[in-house]
Amino acid sequence: MLVPVILSGGAGARLWPVSREAYPKPFIRLPDGKSLLRKTLERAALIEGATRVVTVTNKEYFFLTKDEYYDPRSRLEHVFILEPRGRNTAPAITEAALWALETVGAAAKLLVLPADHLIENSDQFLDAVRIASKLADDGLLVTFGITPTAPEAAYGYIECGAPCATAGGHHVARFVEKPSVEIARKLAASGNHLWNSGMFCFRATAFLEALQACDPKLFEGARACWAASHKAGEKVELDEAAFSALPDISVDYAVLEKAKNVAVVKASFKWSDVGSWKALSELIPADEHGNRTQGEVMLADTRNSYIQSDSRVVAAVGVENMIVVDTPDALLIAAKDRVQDVKQIVQRLKVQDHPAHQLHRTVNRPWGTYTVLEEGPGYKIKRIVVKPGAALSMQMHRQRSEHWVVISGEAKIINGDKELLVHPNESTFIPVGNKHRLSNPGTTDLVIIEVQTGSYVGEDDIVRFDDAYGRT
Repeated sequence: MLVPVILSGGAGARLWPVSREAYPKPFIRLPDGKSLLRKTLERAALIEGATRVVTVTNKEYFFLTKDEYYDPRSRLEHVFILEPRGRNTAPAITEAALWALETVGAAAKLLVLPADHLIENSDQFLDAVRIASKLADDGLLVTFGITPTAPEAAYGYIECGAPCATAGGHHVARFVEKPSVEIARKLAASGNHLWNSGMFCFRATAFLEALQACDPKLFEGARACWAASHKAGEKVELDEAAFSALPDISVDYAVLEKAKNVAVVKASFKWSDVGSWKALSELIPADEHGNRTQGEVMLADTRNSYIQSDSRVVAAVGVENMIVVDTPDALLIAAKDRVQDVKQIVQRLKVQDHPAHQLHRTVNRPWGTYTVLEEGPGYKIKRIVVKPGAALSMQMHRQRSEHWVVISGEAKIINGDKELLVHPNESTFIPVGNKHRLSNPGTTDLVIIEVQTGSYVGEDDIVRFDDAYGRT
């Protein structure tokens, strides 16, 4: 039985300011309106015989992922393996393999798919999966290789060895980690090297046996973590202490570069890891001057540039080979040949503890969203949207009061010892220290404006007493 396993954890720092820590690369929208994660799920659903999809992701993305997956027509069952923190691909795949062995049995095969890749040509993808599945039946650990279209130094390479007994595969002679540009030119021109796509197929038992031989410490630590983890329904919450103690290591370093039974399938489908603004911009047709745009953009004497605007007019005059990405709270301007260095800005924001590395102005929560409209000393104004049937936690604030005005929908509010229904153009006041809860009993979105005032209006001034989403 072939089980698709989606790995959804990459921060995508090179796609800042659209990709943020709390809303990372797998969730960003492509020009067709779908996210990379949604496209990966739809691709997994095409696998013959697939009835369940396992997603390994951070516990903070659980509700966001469920919203992204929601489809009342789908018959797929979902399993979510939730990490307390990122530990790279080897621990993530190992926990998925342990789930498969325990739940499906020794016949389980895993098809590991990163959530942030873009693949065209579904039929060719499925052909490659069928070949990989047959190779996995032979006990091989199979990776998918992509024919290089350029001397790309940002990818690892796979050197093909002798053909496998099963048609369509080659034994792997060696892996080459991200090379210099000069070496990448030689590898791309050799005709015998493929880009390492980071997609894999193998029997769960074959992978675990290889891991035990190659990295016994990781194997034993992952097994201990699995035994200590909380399993309930569709969710597996990995034990925080045990998982955090596992090494931060890729599956290539931990297993594939050491194991002897590794094969590669040469994929014929069009593939991209959408790893930079240059790659993302190429999904949009260029005009006669080589420009690609999204949103309200005005150009004059501008060439070979990508300009994206989320909410206002962006004008460019006399520029060339530029990347401009405008969001409500952050603006990126970069030379086209320097887009790989955007992550340096994210690292600096992180060191400064600037919220722009983590959050957008509109922040997703399990119950809906909030948007910070304005903020200053002693006050903050938000637009809050609560989904039908959803509720915020029962909570209080030590340093701020709140005034809620209903714009649309109906609000059910607990305010101290009172419970009331508040309708459009009505309001209520939450004093400092009052226990309170906001919920939406209706069938349409509830929209309110919240005005906070006090000595401190940070998001961490929340004491939660009860929460439907398990937050503390």
